[in-house]
Amino acid sequence: MIGHRAARRLAWQDATVIEASIFNKFWHDQIETNHQQAIFLLLLGFLLSFAFIRMSTRLMRSPKVPWWPGSIVSEGGLHVHHHVFGIVLMMISGAVGFAIAEEGTAFDLCGLAFGIGIGLTIDEFALWLHLEDVYWSEEGRRSIDATVLTALVLFLLMFGARPFEIGSDSIGILIGSILTAVFILTVVGICFLKERVVHAVVGFFIWPVALYGACRLGKPGSVWAKRRYGEKNPSKQKRAEARFRPDRRTQRFKEKFRDLVGGGISQNG
Repeated sequence: MIGHRAARRLAWQDATVIEASIFNKFWHDQIETNHQQAIFLLLLGFLLSFAFIRMSTRLMRSPKVPWWPGSIVSEGGLHVHHHVFGIVLMMISGAVGFAIAEEGTAFDLCGLAFGIGIGLTIDEFALWLHLEDVYWSEEGRRSIDATVLTALVLFLLMFGARPFEIGSDSIGILIGSILTAVFILTVVGICFLKERVVHAVVGFFIWPVALYGACRLGKPGSVWAKRRYGEKNPSKQKRAEARFRPDRRTQRFKEKFRDLVGGGISQNG
């Protein structure tokens, strides 16, 4: 028995050493070498704060953990939403970060704090949009979607993805840069009009993705479809409705993911 426990302990220690080595290599090769410490900590703070606050709000509703702290409510009955703390934290960390304006531990910590603020704020994205508390309703699912898109953008930034740049070395380069920017913004805009949001967001950094989305069918309820499909082009409207039917596999996956992350929908909102 002692030998078995010792073997398990050694195996655990070896696995820990391997994981630490992989992380150290990743930190040095991908983060430090490319000077991405602040954006990495921002992403980490964002993911951890969102995970914590979403877990906290779900535990508040659970009768199994009545000891878990509830919402912050003033004596007058005012419910202070957690996005308020997120906004304040972003304001403070952003101002301090601009004041420091140079790489270092303090600047990296500002990135971490800013990421925490984003997580607290984006979790109530649906509240900004509807200007009412729809956290546990169908409309509240928009917060999950916004969180996924925000994480995606931060991942792209961390690995060096950047949107277009305006070069000014010569007139030719300047004109070429402007035309490129106009092209990218155009195809990204078309993706948004077609409600192909993921293509638009990723395509802003990787333009072929936006071009692909702009060439595909728009969703049947999108602005693009309302102006270009419908009675003007009933065949395309029919194709769009068939392509984006509510029971399609992609939509079922999205709903399961939203349930997993955000919890179920409350009938009381």
